[in-house]
Amino acid sequence: MIEDIRGAFRQLHSAGTFVLPNPWDVPSARLLEQLGFPALATTSSGFAATLGRADQHVTRDELVAHVKNITAAVRLPVSVDAERGYAEHPEGVAETVQMLAEAGASGVSIEDYNPATGGIDPVDVATERIAAAASVCARHGMVLTGRAENYLHGVDDLPDTIARLSAYRDAGATCLYAPGLADLDDIARVVGEVGAPINVLALPNAPTVPQLAEIGVRRVSTGGSLAWTAYGALVHAATELRDSGTTTYLDRALPRQLRDAAFR
Repeated sequence: MIEDIRGAFRQLHSAGTFVLPNPWDVPSARLLEQLGFPALATTSSGFAATLGRADQHVTRDELVAHVKNITAAVRLPVSVDAERGYAEHPEGVAETVQMLAEAGASGVSIEDYNPATGGIDPVDVATERIAAAASVCARHGMVLTGRAENYLHGVDDLPDTIARLSAYRDAGATCLYAPGLADLDDIARVVGEVGAPINVLALPNAPTVPQLAEIGVRRVSTGGSLAWTAYGALVHAATELRDSGTTTYLDRALPRQLRDAAFR
């Protein structure tokens, strides 16, 4: 069963463009499954929020338990946002990926931002960590996504980003991802120069999925935005109830049919 699910996820990366939404808990994962998406990915910030924490404040054991819950709840491939790999050394990154494989993950992403230093890892350090993750992913038939975090941390350097993505590709990453990159021409350059499946983060006022598909982007994910949209809806609804005592927010409540299908 897991081999078939992982095979389906690998196949999604072979041609065309697909949307990979990021649920933050079991209910959101089941709802996205009901809406017909072909695969899902966890979100580190969205999951941390369910624990009342900021991003990058979740333990490896908590992440593994979260992944077990998600993969047990849906029949879709699930890729995992594993941040920097929850380890200081490549051997520890490999151990983390092995744990996520055993939890049922079909893919995993490893990023090059180091919260301990507040900066981006040197490319040789990051590449070694990607290679360690790749060795485990290859054994399990998992999709490894190598992430270059420049644009999320104030490093507006397209050549360096492309060089990093290319290095991660050569180290064994199946898919490459530079979250925060939003200019269509820059994204097209990444697609052309890296020459491997590219993931793009859906952002406000950024290119649409059809526009990204037209330039050859393989995968479009949402990061924590769906979680923050849901929390925003809660705040708007509660504010209406508090301030005016009305309940027009119920007009946008989850339809009963979808609720019954998802929460079986």
